[in-house]
Amino acid sequence: MNNSAFFIVGKHAVIEALKNPNRKVLRVFLTEESKKTIHRENQNRDLLKNIKIFFKTKKELDNYCKNDDILHQGFVAEIEHLEKLELKEFIKKKDNLTLVCLDEVTDPRNIGSIIRSAASFNIDGLIFKDRHYPAKSKLMYKSSSGCMEYINIFTVANINTTLKYLRDNNFWIYAFDSKTKQDFTKVKWKGNIVLLFGSEGYGIKKHTEKYADFLVKININEKIESLNVSNSASIVFHYINQHKK
Repeated sequence: MNNSAFFIVGKHAVIEALKNPNRKVLRVFLTEESKKTIHRENQNRDLLKNIKIFFKTKKELDNYCKNDDILHQGFVAEIEHLEKLELKEFIKKKDNLTLVCLDEVTDPRNIGSIIRSAASFNIDGLIFKDRHYPAKSKLMYKSSSGCMEYINIFTVANINTTLKYLRDNNFWIYAFDSKTKQDFTKVKWKGNIVLLFGSEGYGIKKHTEKYADFLVKININEKIESLNVSNSASIVFHYINQHKK
């Protein structure tokens, strides 16, 4: 068994992994029903070239996600991680970047949903503290609906040190805090920016918030305390994708 390999489940997660030339897919497990789908996707492609294919019953595939409370849809794959990206090298090569930093957001479903929105709305990369990033989570891959293959992921040892480094390298840091007054839609979004979102339960930690240049919020019905972090991220990503200069 390859120690760096792990399993993902779900139609879109598996098919998009197969489409990604940078992703090493070791084995694919399919039901007879999902075989038809994979063959349709494989027309005029080499998605399954040099990949071991195994056909299993639905019940046999259930064993790959019985502890995760998710449906495999007849698709399971064993894959390896993509090559690790270095944030410092990445920002040297590009300008007018929009990065997202997640401060102790740990729910794999939320992370997967944020990844899906980030890829959909042209976010340049997501930053996670390495010990909080669920790198092998089936839930995260399934929730991202294949978008793991289309987003840059950066894992760092220390969020605060990373934010300080980005500030020192011409990035503006915008922290989202429901208790502040500044409406994020009133900001003139331009240049290199980092969008900082806090954890599902506690928001942004105080010693992390001090590295933000601005505190902003999404205006919502005053009777509602807050939005789920993945919903908030989707709203912000869409708006900035439409308005950033």
